[in-house]
Amino acid sequence: MQSISRRGFLKKSMLTTAGVSAATVMLQTPSSKILGANDRLRVGVIGIRGKGGQHMSEFHKMENVDVVALCDIDEAVLGERVHSLEEDGVKVKAYTDFRDLLDNDDIDAVSIATPNHSHSLIAIMAILAGKDVYVEKPVSQVVWEGRRLVDIAKKYNKIVQSGTQNRSDVGLRGALEYLREGHLGKILWAHGLWYKERQPIGNANGPQPIPETIDYNLWTGPAPLVPLMRERLHYDWHWNWDTGNGDMGNLGVHQIDDCRFLMDQKGLPRRLVSFGERFVWDDDGETPNVQFSVFDTDPAPIFIEIRNLPAKAGVRAMDHLRGVRMGNIIQCEDGFFAGGRGGGWFYDNDRKKIKQFPGDGGGEHHANFIQAVRERDPQILHAPIEEGHYSSAFCHMANTSYRLGKYMDIEQIKAQYTHDQALETIDRIRDHLLANNVDLSKTPIKSGPWLEIDTKKEMFKGEMSFEANMFIRRNDREPFVVPAKT
Repeated sequence: MQSISRRGFLKKSMLTTAGVSAATVMLQTPSSKILGANDRLRVGVIGIRGKGGQHMSEFHKMENVDVVALCDIDEAVLGERVHSLEEDGVKVKAYTDFRDLLDNDDIDAVSIATPNHSHSLIAIMAILAGKDVYVEKPVSQVVWEGRRLVDIAKKYNKIVQSGTQNRSDVGLRGALEYLREGHLGKILWAHGLWYKERQPIGNANGPQPIPETIDYNLWTGPAPLVPLMRERLHYDWHWNWDTGNGDMGNLGVHQIDDCRFLMDQKGLPRRLVSFGERFVWDDDGETPNVQFSVFDTDPAPIFIEIRNLPAKAGVRAMDHLRGVRMGNIIQCEDGFFAGGRGGGWFYDNDRKKIKQFPGDGGGEHHANFIQAVRERDPQILHAPIEEGHYSSAFCHMANTSYRLGKYMDIEQIKAQYTHDQALETIDRIRDHLLANNVDLSKTPIKSGPWLEIDTKKEMFKGEMSFEANMFIRRNDREPFVVPAKT
């Protein structure tokens, strides 16, 4: 039964504060029949400047999948993408407002590659419009909206895939089975690394102009509508807390998800802690460029280490740990795995190679989503939305610890830790900063508190829980409000 049009529902949902009357709306969604291999699926792509362009290409090359709609807040980017498909003989509808695309009943599924701060909102609205969803990582900007996305997907029986494509990498999937079979004994710890050189983003000398082709109101969405106070609108939003989550949520989320995947880890950690700072650079970024987080989980602790500075001042090369710069180390009793996207090797504890699992970078991740849509079976998904939610929540909660931190010297920081791998990492980070000419007496490290987590309520508990829980949910800017009830 349908009491109002879908378009009316979307308008009503987004023009009311969370929880008002939307809860009473009965939503009619497209048929949930199992589709055959020859049934054509019609896909819309929302956010097509960067990663979304790859989404567009992946769906376009699939048999019996039609890219029928594109959406971007930048008319210049939108025009270029539409033209590229037209040159390939494909006509698509173009939208600048995602709500208009979602109102198109002919679209079966959407993929979302907008900035982080609108991922959950658009995904939820897509589900309520009757679509299945592929949404980029992190799937949320804050923990609460990630849980809402999971719950709404379940309520409306929609297929929702997280863009953590490493779970589709054949090498990592093979490594998972090798670990499960116990060839190296019990897992002792996992260490995810993201060593990626970046440059400072500059200092704006005041509010910056918005290109005429961009709808800045739509781009801002649920975030505060404030003047642009950095030199570049695109990509550098990652380093602002209102729209991004730093490299912890940008690419560290892959390392978190890989560790969780390879360890068969489920749910949230019992507690966590994080430290770091934005070193060397004097720019408009807010998020740390060096960060270390520890997660107390079963079956073993997870360590995530982020670095954007080179191995030392004046060089372009990056450090590594056991040959890994962007990947993971899973330490077991009798050896370890070192690798990531593209697979990796198992070694014994003398660092002799045991077995290789070559990977493919997770190239079939979009195809896995389409298969699940056709069969109406979320169990087929390699990265179901709840796993994407947990990995994203790890990032948000680690950033919360960091943001509540105080400046400390190295010995004070080390006093917070007992695990040998954590202590060894702190020493390496100290040496890394010294190699980049950081005077830690003048530029100390911000070290957050250990935060305990109520894993059922998905909130913090215990000491400093009041302050920490202020970060669990945000005040969305109307009308771009994630509904509290549906």
